[in-house]
Amino acid sequence: MKPRPASTVVLVRESSEQSDTGNGTAGQLETLLLLRNTKLTFMGGTWVFPGGKVDPGDYPADCEQLPGPHADYLAAINAVVRETREEAGLTIAPADLIHIAHWTTPAGLPRRYATWFFLCPLREQAEVVIDDEEILDYQWMSPELALQRHARREISLPQPTAHTLRSLVAHCGLTALCEEKRCGGIHVFPENSEDYHPVGYPVGAEWLPKS
Repeated sequence: MKPRPASTVVLVRESSEQSDTGNGTAGQLETLLLLRNTKLTFMGGTWVFPGGKVDPGDYPADCEQLPGPHADYLAAINAVVRETREEAGLTIAPADLIHIAHWTTPAGLPRRYATWFFLCPLREQAEVVIDDEEILDYQWMSPELALQRHARREISLPQPTAHTLRSLVAHCGLTALCEEKRCGGIHVFPENSEDYHPVGYPVGAEWLPKS
């Protein structure tokens, strides 16, 4: 079964205050995690980053005129902007997205996705509004806390989510994190995946969808 294209975003902010519950320390990085409804066939009951399938309507109208794999890349951006709005009520700007990874579900599973992973910094406070259907709850958590709770089986994290959180643990500032990720390589799973077609060079602002 050929995997369907999908897209997800790691929303990252700096905690603005000390938390008595241990969920945050001033200046500490936090990521937004959403609880998927247990009734969902794919990853039901797990805590994930905002995201979902790439729909046909996410592709640019002039996609046939775009060079190489740009259409897939831009569709992934459109999809994750749309999904973030639908699942969390947040509006993110395409220009803020940093491509960091691409994960493909292993062969043999009933549902397979080829998923683009983006990082997006949030520098202002914004209210999260979940749909209470597909998404039942949300939490801002430091990567360390999320991984600790996963290890204690208090929450369940899919492998790509846990791996991504581990990659954020050593970082202590939003600006430094974004600078490193913009200059770093793309994590691809499985390595040399036939379902990942890199753009090859940064997409200029003229190609980015408008926010």
